[in-house]
Amino acid sequence: MKKLFSLLSIIGIIAVSNCSRIPENNDPILGIWAKVETSNIEGKSTDTTREEWIFNDVYLGRYQSYSNSKLVFYTDFKWSVENGTYTIIYGDPQVTDVSVNLLKAQDPEILALGNGSVFATRE
Repeated sequence: MKKLFSLLSIIGIIAVSNCSRIPENNDPILGIWAKVETSNIEGKSTDTTREEWIFNDVYLGRYQSYSNSKLVFYTDFKWSVENGTYTIIYGDPQVTDVSVNLLKAQDPEILALGNGSVFATRE
């Protein structure tokens, strides 16, 4: 009886796992977006800061900040879209949540803040 129950349990688990499917997400924001800032200090070398947002298809992502090609900060974020406005909610209180709009007509495509300034560009 114990073997029969185990066999039925295994069959049930396989049946349930095969029936549940994650819907495909083809949102245009998926991929890697970046913002690079360069500052020149008199008599010293150039300081480059790169911010990177990686959006995946399950409404999650990773934010990373680099200084001179060295990773200095990273955190995960959740994202959602409503009426063409994307909201990014970070998992770390050090980073402020933000809402952006995708401008596809630009080349490269850009994410813009509400005031129209560039937040990030597609890579």
